[in-house]
Amino acid sequence: MTAKPKHHAWVALATLGLSSPQVAVAAPTISEGHEARLAACIREAASGRGWLEKTLWGLRDKEAGWIGAEILNTNGTHDLGPLQINSSWVPKLAKLVGRPPEQIRFWLIHDPCFNVQAARWIFLAGLNATGNYWKAVGVYHSPTEWRQRRYIQRVTWHLEKRFGQNVFAVPGAGKSR
Repeated sequence: MTAKPKHHAWVALATLGLSSPQVAVAAPTISEGHEARLAACIREAASGRGWLEKTLWGLRDKEAGWIGAEILNTNGTHDLGPLQINSSWVPKLAKLVGRPPEQIRFWLIHDPCFNVQAARWIFLAGLNATGNYWKAVGVYHSPTEWRQRRYIQRVTWHLEKRFGQNVFAVPGAGKSR
């Protein structure tokens, strides 16, 4: 019997508020059902905050993972699930939600909502620590500054591709009366 994620485990991640080069692996064909399920998870994780929903989509589009993904990195870690959470986060996430690391790893790989909630927590923890949106995007990927800069550029490209150049423009801002 496989361990099914408990709703309260990823909710615990949601309420906290706050890579290295990869070995090439071909991604499976992603179905519309997969994307719809992931979209629902992202919407739920954003809790009505449009900027956070867009951010999660930018991270997801850049990472390009899928449910069931477990990609080996050259440093021996793995990137897990749709938002490619690095396995180095497993012990910290296990401690945060009070579950064994094996269960956390399974959930990151197989439960898209848990994976998205973990990504949300990692990003918001970075935002809390740095106080800077773009720095938090970079920190999501790596503690190394040059890797952060490259990652920020790529996430920006994905955000603009999905949402347009004015991705974070406030509707109605700049209009004269």
